[in-house]
Amino acid sequence: MPSIAQKIAQRIQGLPEDISFGYEQLDITREEYSTAAKVLERLQKKGEIKKLSKGIFYKPKKTVFGEKRPDEQQLLKPYLYQNGQRTAYITGDYLYNQLGLTTQLPAVIKIASRHRRIFINTGAIKATAIKSYVDVTEDNYQLLGFLDAMKDLKQIADVDIENAITIFKDRVGALDKQQRQAMIQYALAYPPRVRALLGAILTDLDQQDGVDDLRNSINPLTTFKLALPNQLLTSATDWNIQ
Repeated sequence: MPSIAQKIAQRIQGLPEDISFGYEQLDITREEYSTAAKVLERLQKKGEIKKLSKGIFYKPKKTVFGEKRPDEQQLLKPYLYQNGQRTAYITGDYLYNQLGLTTQLPAVIKIASRHRRIFINTGAIKATAIKSYVDVTEDNYQLLGFLDAMKDLKQIADVDIENAITIFKDRVGALDKQQRQAMIQYALAYPPRVRALLGAILTDLDQQDGVDDLRNSINPLTTFKLALPNQLLTSATDWNIQ
């Protein structure tokens, strides 16, 4: 019967290359942490795994050009979960680059969470914490990231507003009814400019379910300056977007 050390080594061997992992991904009990630490130290000495930061490791992928490190999203993955549940997500310019809203990549990545403050400085990667507007889950983090992009629209580095609105409409238009309703509910926790922009997009897409919740949450005397061409978002003026 395999020993605890052998079981842990087998679990590590079964993990994919080019992703990061922590003790939680090894599916071990508290009593097995000490044994796991010895196994991890032995595998590091053999060069089979590399240490990223305290308690976070990765299996380097071997290529014809040498060892390949995981990309930033894989490096950050263990930090985004707690007790097996997602509690945080990547946002800011790193996310907006992935969405096609900017060509810039930040030196410091932003990580949003409702109840955790996540700061990382491993040498390989730097990240800072911001507070999310609602609790983060596996089901909602992508919607929250998209609402963040609407919130930060005018501050996104080298953003093309017309291109951004087109991306927003395409993405929102691709959501199913349940996802749209969820997005509206999350947007109610965001600043009024997000609610107005989402409301105008949904109106343009002729998706009216739940839109009154957005409209009723906004002061009718408030205006939002985006300098949009009228033909790009035809409902903009109805939502006091200028």
